[in-house]
Amino acid sequence: MKNDPQTMPCSQRSQFNLAPARLSRREFLGAVGLLTLAAITPGCKTTEAAAGREPIIDIHQHLGYSGRSDEAFLAHQETMGVTTTILLPAGRPVNTPSTHNGLANGLQAKALGNEACYRFALAHPKHYLFTGCEVPDLPDAVEEIERYLKLGGVGIAELKFGVECDSPEIQRLYALAADYRVPVLMHWQHQMYSYGFERFHTMLRKYPKTAFIGHAQTWWANIDKNHHDQSVLYPKGKVTPGGLTDRYLSDYPNMFGDLSAGSGLNAFTRDEDHAREFIQRHQDKLLFGSDCNDTAGQGVKCSGAQMIAAIRRLSPSKTVERKVLYKNAKRVFRL
Repeated sequence: MKNDPQTMPCSQRSQFNLAPARLSRREFLGAVGLLTLAAITPGCKTTEAAAGREPIIDIHQHLGYSGRSDEAFLAHQETMGVTTTILLPAGRPVNTPSTHNGLANGLQAKALGNEACYRFALAHPKHYLFTGCEVPDLPDAVEEIERYLKLGGVGIAELKFGVECDSPEIQRLYALAADYRVPVLMHWQHQMYSYGFERFHTMLRKYPKTAFIGHAQTWWANIDKNHHDQSVLYPKGKVTPGGLTDRYLSDYPNMFGDLSAGSGLNAFTRDEDHAREFIQRHQDKLLFGSDCNDTAGQGVKCSGAQMIAAIRRLSPSKTVERKVLYKNAKRVFRL
């Protein structure tokens, strides 16, 4: 049966909302019943923290990242203090214009694909979740991703391909995300991945039921109103509020930001006064991710650990910190 919670993937058993909604008594009782059923249904994953540890959801990590072993990866996430990790697979390796003739295979990072992430999450169900990904202009891209969404995938990610952000091929994936009520995480990099950042607002309006999560160099460089040279991927110095990224987050309820990687860390440490205001302003829109390929999980070698420290240092309150490190991801990914 299509709507039978017993057969429904765990990621589909709760309602995705961009903002809290007022429930009638009838709706509330129905929701309680579904949550109770989900809690006792085999295969459901939990994001609860280990005893005595504040939960942290890392929305952006990869298996096989730069050749990192599974054992080193597990130790890395544990050292960072992450309690739930979302694995972002690569699409299949192909030589097409969208992969820059193979250069971007493995997300240009030796990242493993859908089946590997699914199997890893299955082996570590308490702490790992997975998404679905595929090269968007392959004819069966929708079917490949849908297969993993039906298995319990919590998103479509990471879309890191050389395609126009409003191409018909990638719009099929936006529509699929709306159908399954999962977010889409996109890598924005000038003249390399996800072309047309300046017109992405048309997609945000066209797909209001799809939650989009922005990531990478072009996304974070454009927090600054005065960022004019898009070839500069890691700008330094003071930030003037009102950049395109800032406006996307402010103007569109279905736009969110992934704080991961050196691009995210740079955006928040280049001007910490601005960062405090930015976190305050977008406290319901920002989600922690690491996207680091080191084996340390701490110190200056680990951008993820540095980002956690920056969030704790720059958040205006403990309430906001918990949103960015945990609650926003729990809501957006419907965990």
